[in-house]
Amino acid sequence: MTTPPDLFELRLDHLIGLLDELEKKMPILRAPLIITARHPDEGGANRLSIERRRELLLRFLPHARYVDVELRSVKELRPVLELARRKKIHRIISFHDLKKTPSVRTLKAKAGAATSAGANSLKIATRTDTPAQLVRLFEFFVNEDVDLPISAMGIGQLGTASRVVLAQLGSVFTYASIGQSTIEGQLSIRQLRSAFTALKIA
Repeated sequence: MTTPPDLFELRLDHLIGLLDELEKKMPILRAPLIITARHPDEGGANRLSIERRRELLLRFLPHARYVDVELRSVKELRPVLELARRKKIHRIISFHDLKKTPSVRTLKAKAGAATSAGANSLKIATRTDTPAQLVRLFEFFVNEDVDLPISAMGIGQLGTASRVVLAQLGSVFTYASIGQSTIEGQLSIRQLRSAFTALKIA
């Protein structure tokens, strides 16, 4: 890529058959890395056990600037989070709801739990197929009771709109695909950069 993104996210659950090759080629990635091995119920590939996910995260943690662990996995992946804390690696605690956008109250509770778990930032990704779901996600993001940097994004029919608007509102990270996205509502890097240029988002 002539102009790499600010960060690369390595979805280790998707790269399970290429780990040795990946490890050898990681130095050519000209941007800091987020690593994650996603829980199967939050979109993770290959139905990996918690033990396998822990092993992957610990293996690749020395290469990472950021590590993403789902809120539901905090207890089981505590060794990963503790090592990340000691190594001063940014800890993203995430919550993905692929079916709906929960109430603002529920999302605030997730944020509180992430703070208690030692998160440096929170990632929230929820289903946004309807205007009501989209509004709930926006209302949570701008809620002043949440004292934690947030990356928020929608999935689904209004996912694209959610990502562009939330970037304008100050979402910490805006995720995009390198090529064609397999996530409904996610833009490619080219599309996202075009949208940002049109809206003059730095």
